[in-house]
Amino acid sequence: MTGPTSSPPAEPAPEAATPEPAVPAQPGAPAQPAAPPGVPAGGYAVPQQAHPGYPHPGYAPPPGYPRPVYLQPPPLAPNGQPLADFFSRLGAYLIDALIMGAIGTAFAIPLLIWWVYAFVTEVNTLQTSADGTVELDGSEFTSLIWGYLAIFGALLIVNLIVSYLYLVEFTWRSGQTIGKKVVKLKIVPVDPATERTRGMLAKRWLVEHGAALVPGFSYLDGLWQLWDKPLQQCLHDKAARTVVVKIG
Repeated sequence: MTGPTSSPPAEPAPEAATPEPAVPAQPGAPAQPAAPPGVPAGGYAVPQQAHPGYPHPGYAPPPGYPRPVYLQPPPLAPNGQPLADFFSRLGAYLIDALIMGAIGTAFAIPLLIWWVYAFVTEVNTLQTSADGTVELDGSEFTSLIWGYLAIFGALLIVNLIVSYLYLVEFTWRSGQTIGKKVVKLKIVPVDPATERTRGMLAKRWLVEHGAALVPGFSYLDGLWQLWDKPLQQCLHDKAARTVVVKIG
């Protein structure tokens, strides 16, 4: 005779999830939306940024990975335009020097031809002694020296005139020489409310060419912008109250 069949013990019922205590709403505050399933009430905490200044919040670069480098903005002139750098100004200077040198040479060649012709003529009129040597008296030698000095003085005056016309008269209206147009630079007053004048460009010219009369001063004038802050001016810029800016 078979006994009564015993049933397996009943499994305990799963405990019901304890609901999060509701946070009482403040009077007048808007109702908070219910959190989605699996998200605790109040939401997750936003992770703190591991590396302050890193572009992605909460992201830390792996060890040994270089940190991003942020480029510094270029220095600006008082009118808001970027200042010209040393090598751009040097390139413009070399182009202008070649142009002015070519113009000066065009005037120098006829003068040199005239002096050589006068020298050869003078030599042909010298007396020859019995032993075949050339006798050169003091007056003839003096005339040759004065002729050379006259040529040198004329070339110096021509170069000064050419440089003044090119760097002052040709430049003051637009603020650009041909060299500056090529490398896209421009001369502007330090004070944005001031207009560029012929007098400003004349002061630049006087200081720049006056520096050539003092040994080594022209190099100091050109290199001054490397350590001048904040406007990166040469000495002739400071004298004229101008700066050189980029326009392209």
